[in-house]
Amino acid sequence: MSGGVTDLARLARPRQWVKNGFVLVGWLFGHGWREPGTTGEAIAAFAAFCLVSSAVYALNDVLDRAADRAHPQKRERPVASGAVSVAGALGFAAALAALGLALAAWISRPALAIAAGYIVLNLGYSLGLKHVAILDVFMIAGGFMLRILAGTLGIGIAPSRWLLACGLMLTVFLGFTKRRAELLELEDQGGDHRRVLADYTPELLDKMISISAAGALTAYALYTVDAATVALHGTDKLILTLPFVLYGIFRFIYLLHRRGGGGDPARDLLHDPHLLGAAIGWLAAAAWILA
Repeated sequence: MSGGVTDLARLARPRQWVKNGFVLVGWLFGHGWREPGTTGEAIAAFAAFCLVSSAVYALNDVLDRAADRAHPQKRERPVASGAVSVAGALGFAAALAALGLALAAWISRPALAIAAGYIVLNLGYSLGLKHVAILDVFMIAGGFMLRILAGTLGIGIAPSRWLLACGLMLTVFLGFTKRRAELLELEDQGGDHRRVLADYTPELLDKMISISAAGALTAYALYTVDAATVALHGTDKLILTLPFVLYGIFRFIYLLHRRGGGGDPARDLLHDPHLLGAAIGWLAAAAWILA
């Protein structure tokens, strides 16, 4: 059974496309919106990553189908539940990857290399590196960093050192909160579903979450007041966006420990009005100040 349109749409996980918003961060803070051609390339890069990330999700559903069947929620995924066949999912993944790479190639050679690197990175993750503690989280963060590079180097914008530092600390934070959420959800059976969880403890993950959250906040705060930032944007008011970032991170940690969140940042963002409000407030304030 190859699956119907609805099942294939679920396999693509369009809800997760919100993560590809990282592609547009460099376009915003690099003033790419002032150039019509660059804006079109940024949108195309976003679309390309939606396609290749969906291809990766479909492939992961095939590789993880046995473990997913033992998970209380993931057992309903299309491949694990039998709604989409393995062959159908692999064909769908190949088609999405081909379209995404073709779109990236249309943008630029660097964009194509970054999109291809994203696929290779996730193949390595799925085929074994996800079982190596700490490295597994850095692999997740690497996927986000490639999104940032797609929206900078891929469209001809030089990424700032601050953008890369903030992005790395934030994505490592999201990776460790994901592992912490899995431990909370699966309790003592975490290692049965995801082998690497046996190498983590709540105390260890909480320390790493605290360090990465503090690093992300510090890096962003320093970025907003850096002399080069003020000179680039022609304003020293970017510090006014810091409360939104602070509130968003604190709210995310709260959701992790008190509301069963943290495992799916895209879902948390779209379903929690406080987190969504912080994200929209940050984006609106940043856009208004930069414009």
